[in-house]
Amino acid sequence: MSKKFISPYDHKAPAGAEGWKELYPYYMVFQDNLKETEENKFFFCDSQHWPNVFKPFDAITVEFAVKCLGQYNTRQWLIPPANGIDFKIHNGYCYMSPVGVAPELIGDRVPQFLERAGFYFQNWNTLLDNWHVKVKGVIDEMEAVKFEPLPEVIDIEWVKNGVGLDPTYHLIQNYDKMIDLCYKTWMYHFEFLNLGYAAYLDFFGFCKETFPGIPDLSIAKMVQGVEVDLFRPDEELRKLSKLALELKLTDIISSNSLDAALVALGASAEGKQWIEAWENAKYPWFNFTTGNGFYSTDKYWIENLDIPFGYIQDYVSRLVNGENIDRPTEEIAAERDRITEEYRDSIPSAEAQAAFDGKLGLARVVFPYVENHNFYIEHWAMCVFWRKMRELSSVFVQTGFYDDIYDMFYFRREEIHQLLFDYGRGWAMGVPSIGPDYLPNEIARRKKIVDALSTAAPKPAFNEPPAVVTEPFTIMLWGITTDSVQSWLNSGETSNQLKGMAASAGKVEGIARVINSPEELGQLQLGEILVTRVTAPSWAPVFGKIKATVTDIGGMMSHAAIVCREYGLPAVTGTGSASTTIKTGDLIEVNGSTGEVVILKAA
Repeated sequence: MSKKFISPYDHKAPAGAEGWKELYPYYMVFQDNLKETEENKFFFCDSQHWPNVFKPFDAITVEFAVKCLGQYNTRQWLIPPANGIDFKIHNGYCYMSPVGVAPELIGDRVPQFLERAGFYFQNWNTLLDNWHVKVKGVIDEMEAVKFEPLPEVIDIEWVKNGVGLDPTYHLIQNYDKMIDLCYKTWMYHFEFLNLGYAAYLDFFGFCKETFPGIPDLSIAKMVQGVEVDLFRPDEELRKLSKLALELKLTDIISSNSLDAALVALGASAEGKQWIEAWENAKYPWFNFTTGNGFYSTDKYWIENLDIPFGYIQDYVSRLVNGENIDRPTEEIAAERDRITEEYRDSIPSAEAQAAFDGKLGLARVVFPYVENHNFYIEHWAMCVFWRKMRELSSVFVQTGFYDDIYDMFYFRREEIHQLLFDYGRGWAMGVPSIGPDYLPNEIARRKKIVDALSTAAPKPAFNEPPAVVTEPFTIMLWGITTDSVQSWLNSGETSNQLKGMAASAGKVEGIARVINSPEELGQLQLGEILVTRVTAPSWAPVFGKIKATVTDIGGMMSHAAIVCREYGLPAVTGTGSASTTIKTGDLIEVNGSTGEVVILKAA
């Protein structure tokens, strides 16, 4: 009998989390009357995008993202083998179940996909220029929204102009507008993304057929070495670090807090020159989160300037020690060209060579978007969205509804309407709102549930896995393959060896450092190996310190894999359990060319 994972219906919540389901919309949780249907689907935990328990409001990110991903696959592009992705929140974590297309329906979708996707591929640059205008427009619209406490008395000008409305109307309208703009943002997020993956997968499939036995990593290397905006924030920090060295300001920057350093720098012409460069780098590149933009608690550089300044201090000390802090872009490009030439030259017919050139050319044109969208959506747009939501929350704090600006996120997005109406109703009638008496206990109850859910790690998957994983996005993005699922099922049988995706070439030995959150990145020592559930693109500034990366989840096209290849670091992704099997201080060997990780000596 084949092995299977536990059913979500048998997987109980930790003590203290009773009643957790009511924190989320009904369609996001497993329903008892659908047990038979839901147990026939394979669900895996998407800790790559959502590694933490959701507060009720934060679930908006998975809801909008996965719905918008689905509509492009299923209804717009008609991606031949793949519809959308079903998802559920279970015990606070996100689980995904890819929806395949029935084999007999795939053929009918091919011509429709070629026509629709073909139009985008043929007009890629023009459409992408327009995309940038649209996204920047949404960001500007979000920036323009203001949330302020209701006035004691309506402005006399409103009376004289016969406005006929009151400020509660605009308060509610502005909240609705922010949710609407967030939804729009996620539609734009997926407008090009699935096509970027589709073009790469087309090239990938061609290579697998043309070069039997070609490693996945060799195919990935043929599209590496691209300049992407996602790396710009890190590049800006390196530029500022080099400028500090050039202007002989390293002592001031190394030995002071940011505020003290800015005061000291302001006293000289060189210091003022550096401050000007620092100010210029901030917009838009510091709209960058240490997380991934999916949680209300994510910290953004622009609001926590000590974070990028800390990275600069680190770079400066390495420059002073004579280290090279640049990405090895030339070596990566040379390796890309060498591998491409080698495989291209082995193709006997001119016709097949032309097909190879066309597919590779398209993959290279569209590939930068696979990373770039991340800066514009998850980082920049979501930075503004979360800031505006905190602005609204501060109105509730000022009016005594609750004490902490982050308390609003314990309510679902549709429940915020109740808070707004309660506030406006009391204001309109000249009586106290109910919120200040009712909400603190309710927030405390919900906090207790979320905290209890956070005490238990998520299960990697539920139900019976498919005999063979074929859905291309699942393999490429999450690293969920037939082999990886089997190794999750067998985890615990061999404790000193882990298998994952060979995501970025190279073999190294080193001391492991297990990192569970961005706040712990400061613990990383030079020459250690980063072991984590998943890395965020914003962790790039620490990649110069480490020898290799190992993650629990992620495929060839995950951010961890792409960033490691672009930084020339060995990486094994999608191991399933590295962050819980390996301990900080263990001596480990990472082989990014074969996807193997061995614990050589326990800490």
